[in-house]
This record gives sequence, C-alpha cells and structure tokens, in this order.
Amino acid sequence: MSKNRRRARGRRASVRNVPLRTHWLLLTTLVLTLSAALLLQGYTQHMFDGTADGAPRVAGPAEAVPAQIASGGPVIEGAAGRTAAPKARTIALTFDDGPDPVWTPQILDVLRRNEVRATFFAVGTQVAAHPDLARRIVADGHQIGLHTFTHTNLGTAPAWRRSLELRESQLAVAGATGVTTPLLRPPYSSTSNALSDADWSAVLAAGEDGYLTVLTTQDSEDWRRPGTAGIVANATPKDQAGQIVLLHDAGGDRSQTVAALEQLIPRLRAAGFTFGTVSEATGLPDPVQRASATDHWQGLALITALRTSDWVLAALSWLLWAAGGIALLRAVAVLVAARRHKKMRGKPWGRPVTEPVSVIVPAYNESAGIEAAVRSLLASDHPVEIIVVDDGSTDGTADLVEALRLPGVRVIRQQNAGKPAALNTGIAAASCQLLVMVDGDTVFEPDAVRMIVQPFANRRVGAVSGNAKVVNRGGLLGRWQHIEYVVGFNLDRRLFDLAECMPTVPGAVGAFRREALLRIGGVSDTTLAEDTDLTMALCRDGWRVVYEERAKAWTEAPASLGALWKQRYRWCYGTLQAMWKHRGALVQRGQAGKLGRRGLLYLLMFQVLLPLLAPVVDVFAVYGLVFLDPVRIIGLWGAFLLLQIFMGLYAFRLDKERPGALWSLPLQQFVYRQLMYLVVIQSVFTAVAGSRLRWQRMERYGSLTVPPKAGQGAAH
Repeated sequence: MSKNRRRARGRRASVRNVPLRTHWLLLTTLVLTLSAALLLQGYTQHMFDGTADGAPRVAGPAEAVPAQIASGGPVIEGAAGRTAAPKARTIALTFDDGPDPVWTPQILDVLRRNEVRATFFAVGTQVAAHPDLARRIVADGHQIGLHTFTHTNLGTAPAWRRSLELRESQLAVAGATGVTTPLLRPPYSSTSNALSDADWSAVLAAGEDGYLTVLTTQDSEDWRRPGTAGIVANATPKDQAGQIVLLHDAGGDRSQTVAALEQLIPRLRAAGFTFGTVSEATGLPDPVQRASATDHWQGLALITALRTSDWVLAALSWLLWAAGGIALLRAVAVLVAARRHKKMRGKPWGRPVTEPVSVIVPAYNESAGIEAAVRSLLASDHPVEIIVVDDGSTDGTADLVEALRLPGVRVIRQQNAGKPAALNTGIAAASCQLLVMVDGDTVFEPDAVRMIVQPFANRRVGAVSGNAKVVNRGGLLGRWQHIEYVVGFNLDRRLFDLAECMPTVPGAVGAFRREALLRIGGVSDTTLAEDTDLTMALCRDGWRVVYEERAKAWTEAPASLGALWKQRYRWCYGTLQAMWKHRGALVQRGQAGKLGRRGLLYLLMFQVLLPLLAPVVDVFAVYGLVFLDPVRIIGLWGAFLLLQIFMGLYAFRLDKERPGALWSLPLQQFVYRQLMYLVVIQSVFTAVAGSRLRWQRMERYGSLTVPPKAGQGAAH
C-alpha cells in the first residue's frame, strides 16, 4: 500500500473538507451593508447643520451678483436671471426646517382653523423621519419645497454635495408625498440683496437643475424666540407691499411661533391682507407636480434605508454598550479570580504525590522536535515511563526516537489513525495509574511532571491542566501569541479552576487519572478538539479538573499567519463541536451542571458571541472617528487598551514573566485581533453549514530545545 493511500485511510475519521466561500460573501455583504447604513446615518445625522437660519454669518463679496437679482423679487429663476415678487397686500407664510413631530402638527392645525395655505420648506432627513407629516402638508393643500437634505449651506458646499443634497431631498419628498417640487430655499439665505457670490453660484447651479430659489422679504426672527409679541411685530408688514414671511416649524421650541400665528393671521386679515402659497402670492403657476413612478419608488427606498439605518444604529449602540459592559465585568472577574486562585494554590493539595507517571507522546511527523521533547521528559525530577506512539509518521519520527536508545522510552508504531487513536493506544500500554499527555512539539521543565500530578492528592481531581508557554517568541506574531497564552488562556484557566468548570486541558501539557479516562471510554475522535471533548466528558462524569500553573511546558507556536489560521480554525471549530456535543450539561446537576451553566455559557459568550460582534465594533469605531468626536473615540479605545495592559501586567506577574512583550499589545488590536475573530466567524459558519473540517497538523520549525532550569527564561 502506498504512503498516500495509507495517509488517506488514516485521515478518514476527519471526513471531507467542504470548501466554503458563500460565508465570506455573506460576511462581506453584511459588513458592507452595515458600513453603508452607518455611512448614511453619519451623513444624515452628523453632517446635519443645526445652526439657525437667521444666525449672523460673515458676509462674503457680492461682485458677481447681478444688480437686477440683488434688487429684484425673492423668487429667483437663476438660469434665466428672472425674479418674481409677491403681489401687494399678499402674504406668503413660509416655514423652514421641518417637519417636526411636535410643532408641525400644531402649526398645521392653526392654519387649518384659519383657512390659510402656506409653503413648507422641508429638510430631506426630517421628511424621511416623519413622512406622515409631509403627506399631511400636501394633503392639507399647502405647498412643499426643499430645504436641502441635511440643512447644509449650499454656498460653501462643493458641487458634488450640492447635487446630492438636492437630489436626495427631492427623492425623500417624492417617496413620502408622491409629488416633486422645484421650490428651493437654501439654508442660511435671507433677502435678495444679502446674496454673496458664493450664494449666487449655488442659486445658478440650482437654476440649471430646474429649481426656483425662494428667498424672504420679512424675517419673523422666531429662531431668536423673542416672545409671541416680538414674532408678531417682526412678521407684520410695514406697508402694503406683499411679503414672503420666514417662520420655522422645527429646529427647537416653536411654541412662540404657534402662539404668534394665532394672533398674526387675524390681525393681518383685519388689515386687508390675504394669504397664499408662494406661487399664489407671486402669481406663478403651481410648480409642484406628481412624481414619476421611478422617483416615488426610489424615494420610498431612500426613506426605508434611512429609517433602517436609524434602527440599526440604535440596536448597535445597545449591543456595543452591552458588550462593553460584559467585557468589563469579565476583566474584573478574571482579575479577582486570579488573585483568589493565587492565594488558594499556595496551600498544598495533600500528601505529596510520588508514584510514577506514564507519559504518552502521540507523534505524527514530529522529527523536528521529538528528540527535545523526549529528552526533556527524561530530565524530569519525578519517576516516569515514556511511551511514544508513532501514528504512521512518514518522516522517520519513530526511527529517530529508537536510535536515541534512551532508557525508559518505549516506541509503539501504528498505522495512521489520528491523534485520539494514538492517545488511546498509549493509555492501553501505560503501566501507571497517573498519565501525562504531551504533544510531540512540547518540552517539559524538569519539575513539570512532579508539579502537574500533585493535585491528584485530592481524590476528586480527575485531570490537571498545566501551563503551556510559547517558546518561539521572536517577531510580532510570536509576541502576540505569547501574550495570548499568558493573559488570555491562563487568566481564564484560573477563573475556570475557581468556578470548577474547566472546559479544556491542553494537549500540550495535561495529566489524567487512568481510572477517569477508562470510565469515560478513553479519548473520543468525534471532534477536532479532542482535548476539550475529553475534559468536558470528565467534568460531566463528576470529576474535578484543575489548573496547576507551576507545571510549565514549552511549545512551538505557529510562525506564520497562515499556520496560525489553520491551528486556531481547528481549535475553534473543535470547541464548537465539543460544546454542542456536551450541551446536555446545561441541565445537569453537580460537576456537570457547573460545566454547563458556567463553563459552556462563558465560552458561548466570550469565545463565540463577542467575537462575532467584533467586526461591528471595528466598523463602528471607524464611523465614530469620521462622524462622531474622534477624541472621545480614541479616549475610549485608550481606556480599553489601558485595561488590557493592566490585565497583561498582572498576568505576566503571576506567571513570573518579563512584561517587555506587552509593548506590542496596541499593535495586536490591528492584525491579530481581526484574525482571531475571523477564525471564529469562519468556524461558526462552517458549523452552521453542517460541514466537517479536516484535521490539520501544524508545521514544525525545530525551535525546541531541552528547557532551562526552573527560574530561567524561555527556551530559545
């Protein structure tokens, strides 16, 4: 039988590897949709200019404004250079900045009671937010005009934004009311003789697009809130000339405007004035037309998109606050647990455990590091027998170990059947009741075996997790993994130990009672994370699993992003498989219930759900930098980073590690973090799709050596 055929048969338990591409397409679509929603939200809400229309502003030069425009009427056809003025004794009441859910209905009620038709210059975002009010304006016989989409100053806006503002506000009106209007009142405009060159360029550009610019002749100055009497006085004509009066139905408290209308309309009628829309007051044909089906449906789509983006942002805000709060509580919990765990582990487990230990080393193509691993185990200060189970290696791993002729080292060869099968072979061959399982890419410190078996003095303990250390810490990737092992994995293990819900004894360094392993049927091959599956099974069988941080072993970490991706993908997918397999622990009692309601829920929250939200956090951070207060966003990020650094310093102190590697922690947020949450996303999609992931062996680099004596630094 050829090597390839033997290898294929040995990998049969790992099932086919179905390539998944649709999930990345879906993820990309979701992120782009979210980005579009936030971009739309940011543009409409955070580029909205809320300065009052009549607020003082610096007057620019006006040399380009034609004399007939500056001295003409307030209705300007910019492209033709024509103007129109209201007829004598005719008043056109105009309202800017709405519609507003509080004040616009009250103003409409006043106008209806007094049988007056007015003109409302609506802001596009307000129309999208309150389309029912825009429909009521039109249904009540009033005229509707545009006041841009985000109340921007058209005179200072670039050409692309002018076009966007007018087009989007027109679509909003078309979608809400079914009509289109060429009437435009630029924000911050006033009378014709106040036009600057910049204003005139905007009027010309709008005119070329078919818009009539409607300015004012009389400002009620209600935006100042001078009181009801003041508004009435400001809006009352000084002579018999017709007027276009500026009022507001939004942009703040308009109770004075509502009260002033109740007095102004009867007073002007008594003085012989009549009321009408802008077109009626100036004698122009009604320019408002029924919208085309295309504009109407595009407008409805725009309104839907805006309202959806509002909902999305609100939901995201709640989710992010919740996620931030939960992450903060987790940080506090793991720090408090680590402190208590340190004090608790200062006490002995009982009488020293001195009985010999069988060390099982499953090996598949481990020639690069197997010698260092075996020699480190032989250097243990505790009696050991070493069983190397060669799982069909093709690189001479078994031959290498046998050639060493080391006493107390036994080699068992078997056809390639996978790591669980190799471990079960070792368990069956072991002569001791205490077993240590170690990966072929791991070296032990001299006291590691002795330390890891001491918790077995307690009969309730069925398994012990040791302290795995990264040996190849050079470069950013090595430092980041070193930080993750010390800060992420080890702090969590202390918390799990304290809560008696340890979900994983790592394959690199773990110890087990033979009795406990036989009672659960040995190591299962139904998941890719056999170590997690095994640990959960022990917990559900009533055994306690603990963490012994003094049992240190050194392991090679992936040295490339591709290798890291493969490793973590397998870990994460296997963990999801194990969680699903042992979901029954959620409703069990005793030790199993602790695993289910503590360990599994913790894993679900912090290793599945929160990573799934991570892309949203990144997109929202960019959104905040662009549209919100960047200083605040950077401050929040800095606070979060300081919390991580504090956790890192404490974790490094507990592990007696030098904190120098923590300088790379800020950089970790921009590459490593994204890689880790993409791994989770890929794993979740793979699991949901029902596909099976093939077991993948990590590339070995040969960086392992026999470890230094206790108290020295990392092996290099």
